[in-house]
Amino acid sequence: MLLDEVTLFVKSGKGGNGMSCFRREKHVPLGGPDGGNGGKGADVAFRVNEQFNTLLDIGYDRNFMGEDGKKGGTQKRTGRSGKTLYIDVPKGTLIKNSDNEILADLTTEGQIFTAVAGGRGGRGNFTYKHSTNQAPEYFQPGKPAEELTVCLELKMMADVGLVGFPNAGKSSIVNKISSAQPKVGDYPFTTLEPILGIVKMSDYGSFVIADIPGLIEGAADGKGLGHQFLKHIERTYCLLFVMDGFRLDALEQFKALQKELKSFHPKLAEKPFVVALNKSDLDVEPALNTFREAGVEVVVTSAYSGSGCKKLIRKLEEYVRPVSKPIGAW
Repeated sequence: MLLDEVTLFVKSGKGGNGMSCFRREKHVPLGGPDGGNGGKGADVAFRVNEQFNTLLDIGYDRNFMGEDGKKGGTQKRTGRSGKTLYIDVPKGTLIKNSDNEILADLTTEGQIFTAVAGGRGGRGNFTYKHSTNQAPEYFQPGKPAEELTVCLELKMMADVGLVGFPNAGKSSIVNKISSAQPKVGDYPFTTLEPILGIVKMSDYGSFVIADIPGLIEGAADGKGLGHQFLKHIERTYCLLFVMDGFRLDALEQFKALQKELKSFHPKLAEKPFVVALNKSDLDVEPALNTFREAGVEVVVTSAYSGSGCKKLIRKLEEYVRPVSKPIGAW
């Protein structure tokens, strides 16, 4: 199950109060103020963990509370500080506040964002001792905790994003050229969630390809399934349009897909792309001629026989770079 949006409430720890006390020991005249400082409250921070693939890994707890700092002690001892509470998230997680403002974009392994800082510990009465006040009794209370409601949004980190209408053969193409094993079948919306596959390059290295659920016209306005996942192709270097070559209106479908992407976000339409005219094991010549007449270069493929798949990989290699480098937003 893919969970790519979740709202959390986070609250840091409160700072511990300072201590007010006096040292009273035998043979220690004029011991004076002896109260220690309070400990700092715990921060709550988000941390990228590559072992996580979805936000479901966070669990079902939607409230995260940091540990409070402890009260200062006698003999000028500082109270124990709260331990930072880390919330592990997948690479590619956006963190937004309730006003939809982006607070952090977590794109690299181990990256940390402190959402709320713990309250500072209060000062004990020994810190207030000075020449004109040798026995202060007052102390400082700890600073209050910070709290925040955040929305986490996962945008999968992939080099190539597949787009196409349902039953165009996208999942079958991914199955053929990568290590992914998506479920395929002859019915609408076979792919119900994005699937990542690793594609081995022709010489060395590899790149990540994301199979996005099939779009329908009006997807950018919320129709069908694909609109929920269009955000996952925002970070990709290029797009792969997989078209059903057996359909005579394949070119019109290609134009409709471009229109949907532009409606969702104008920059999606500016990304470089490759067109795979799939199902060459059937008669794709009529559709191929329409693309040629329109001046659109295509790679003819068959996910059934594997024909053209190696050529398709070589074409995609022109637009991607090694995945060892961090992939950022546009």
